Amino acid sequence: MSKKNPKVLSIILAGGEGTRLMPLTRDRAKPAVPFGGMYRLIDFPLSNLVNSDYRQIIVLTQYKSHSLDRHISRVWHFSSLLDNYVSTVPAQQRLGKRWYLGSADAIAQTINIIEDVRPDIVLILGADHVYRMDYRQMVQSHIDTGAEFTVAAIRQPVSQSDQFGVINIDPQNRKLITNFEEKPATAQGLPDAPDLMLASMGNYVANTDSLFEALRIDAEDPDSKHDMGTNIAPYFAARKQAGVYDFHDNDVPGANEQDRDYWRDVGTLKQFYDAHMDLIAHVPEFDLYNAEWPIYSNVGSLPPAKFVHADSDRLGHATESMVCPGAIISGGEVNHSVIATNVRVHSWSQVVDSVIMDNCAIHRNARVYKAILDKDVIVEENAAVGLDHDRDSARGLTITPEGITVVPKGTVIEA
Repeated sequence: MSKKNPKVLSIILAGGEGTRLMPLTRDRAKPAVPFGGMYRLIDFPLSNLVNSDYRQIIVLTQYKSHSLDRHISRVWHFSSLLDNYVSTVPAQQRLGKRWYLGSADAIAQTINIIEDVRPDIVLILGADHVYRMDYRQMVQSHIDTGAEFTVAAIRQPVSQSDQFGVINIDPQNRKLITNFEEKPATAQGLPDAPDLMLASMGNYVANTDSLFEALRIDAEDPDSKHDMGTNIAPYFAARKQAGVYDFHDNDVPGANEQDRDYWRDVGTLKQFYDAHMDLIAHVPEFDLYNAEWPIYSNVGSLPPAKFVHADSDRLGHATESMVCPGAIISGGEVNHSVIATNVRVHSWSQVVDSVIMDNCAIHRNARVYKAILDKDVIVEENAAVGLDHDRDSARGLTITPEGITVVPKGTVIEA
């Protein structure tokens, strides 16, 4: 393998069902869920790849993939002159007429595609996290350590060990994994931070030949869960061939001290909501305005957001919020919320502490509080969402334990 210019193939695992995000995943795969007003979750790893200059990309899909396929085909098309591409690949059923059994099985069923590309290194990424990362630095660390397999790790409180794959490192060689445990009850703290542990980010770098061998052995194990974290990472760790890359060491151009270590799993409705609130903080925990490492998407030829009516009793305005192109705040009030494209907020209505997705309409005198509205929701005149949880539950809406009301796509809320 050339240490200066290895050939890298990137694979994004985008086949997750996303049951914990229901009803947002009722009609779409988890990576296709809208985020931040004008993006999809898949846009974050894809943007990181493009900014890292890795542009040979395979996206493995499975459940409810139409929305995801359509988004990628519309937004993520490269010139083929330089052999750059983003290719969606559904479950191939090469090993039997079945869905993927796990993330490792998904890679195993794609071996023929990897063989056609003939990469030196395979970069394997999750599709449903919000973060910035220069993957070139992780690949270079993988090469420098001589590992066959490298796991990206983020520092998390030891108290959260049961939520992550936990990485234990060699005290004499802090880039070598000695043990990898999936969601253990307890974990060992770091030498320089006893209250913190290294948790897997779900991103991996592997030498191609070694990866193929590990996948072959895993496929033959009837007791395996065929999972990259549960089975493949421990396989390499047991052979002292697994390295770790600390996300804290990743330097992204334009990042500031506030957001340089930002990484969020948005696998639950609360996490999804909280990540949006991070965007609109006075000093945002994740800064979408970093022009040196942009997050790409395509909202088409939409006009700028518009604010109309400036009367003493009818003022169209938004405070501590993000308002996307095509939205019109027409005499309504928006506070501490994310307003997506083509949303209408009509006179004397209020939207507070909420996430409003594309094409929603909040009619006159309506109220929306601490809610997530999926696309195409209509809140009729004088109607309310989030103020009366008993009534919202009677409508069939989802109420999280934290009091977040979630309205499915296309719902009409009557007064």
